[in-house]
Amino acid sequence: MFRDSKRRILYVGKATSLRDRVRSYFSSDVIESRGGRIKKMVEDAKTVTWEETESVLEALILEANLIKKYQPPANVRDKDNKSFNYLIITNEVFPRVLAVRGRDLFPSQKAGRQKWRDENIKHLFGPYPKGLTVALKIVRKIFPYRDKCEVCAKGNTKIRTSDVLVLGHRMSYTSQDQVADCKPCFNRQIGLCPGMCSGEISKREYAQVIRNIVLLFSGKKKSLIKTLEREMAAYAKKEEFEKAAYVRSQVHALTHIQDVALIGDSHKSSSGDMGETFRIEAYDVAHTGGSSVTGVMSVVVDGEVEKNEYRTFNIRDIANNDVASLKQLLERRLTHHEWRMPRLIVVDGGKAQINVARKVLAECGIQIPVVGVVKNEKHKPKQILGDKVLSRTHEKSILLANNEAHRFSLSKHRRRFSKRMI
Repeated sequence: MFRDSKRRILYVGKATSLRDRVRSYFSSDVIESRGGRIKKMVEDAKTVTWEETESVLEALILEANLIKKYQPPANVRDKDNKSFNYLIITNEVFPRVLAVRGRDLFPSQKAGRQKWRDENIKHLFGPYPKGLTVALKIVRKIFPYRDKCEVCAKGNTKIRTSDVLVLGHRMSYTSQDQVADCKPCFNRQIGLCPGMCSGEISKREYAQVIRNIVLLFSGKKKSLIKTLEREMAAYAKKEEFEKAAYVRSQVHALTHIQDVALIGDSHKSSSGDMGETFRIEAYDVAHTGGSSVTGVMSVVVDGEVEKNEYRTFNIRDIANNDVASLKQLLERRLTHHEWRMPRLIVVDGGKAQINVARKVLAECGIQIPVVGVVKNEKHKPKQILGDKVLSRTHEKSILLANNEAHRFSLSKHRRRFSKRMI
């Protein structure tokens, strides 16, 4: 936040590198590259203050909220430009969560009639100069919501508690069982919609989902986490352990938001973007005939091994199933909130291992790229599957991490197996 001599906010921006971002405003070509508005802001500014957030997603939300609250003069483009996105939550029984253009909310005289009226909107957030679409993809994995689902509704048609739309056709129902017979929409099938069309969520339960999203986009993440923790404790007290586990996964996802896609081009530097270190975690499983199954995690940061951060996991109740063992290994690793999260995950194997890793991450609402190292008959690296840009940029570090995981898993397994034989 650039401030004048009276501490008034002149401009609000976000950055993953505060030093680089602030320095850019004092370059010799600031007039040509930024325009007179920014030049005047720099001339009037006396101090720069900042607030640190835990993720790029929270920085995106905070930036929009500060612009809306303080109306900084140098952010006039962000306030007035109708091409920017806004987040709206509709005023319906089962509200939709949508990203809409400013031109559809605040049309000019030439634009014709207004698409969205105040009575149709329950909550409005923004403007977001960029990043809202990616942000919603992250949020939706944590809090599945309804958008423009054609099974739930078409256009602006409202859902009543006694009616649903099934593939565009309205049908009435009198019991929950009848609704359960409705075919779930595609988003419901992949876990991005809570299933109001098929009767899997009540009006009250869905209202809690909307409350969570409103708290998050209002910049009240701490209040949101406290609310979820109270819900989790209440479910556990009533012995509804499945619901308690689901809420716990939401809390975990919120405290470990992985939003690399929001930063921009995260593949430009081998050390990560904007001066951040690039941490790679590799996982491998070793066993002998399905006994003493041992899983490990190796860590490579900026091309250097970090042996003090290696971890060992004794796999429980699984034998001769490398994919299931990897799944348990990743699930247990993600329960350790105190460990730093990686920028890239490496698994030993092909599509099956990559898919199970992605599934575990998705269930936790975490977005981290996954690559797999495929070996030949001599157990030498043959191919790296997954993100091609990351595989090419970090090939040496990926192979190093994979090799270290394989070496470490064999060492730990042999030691454990020998003790068992003795």
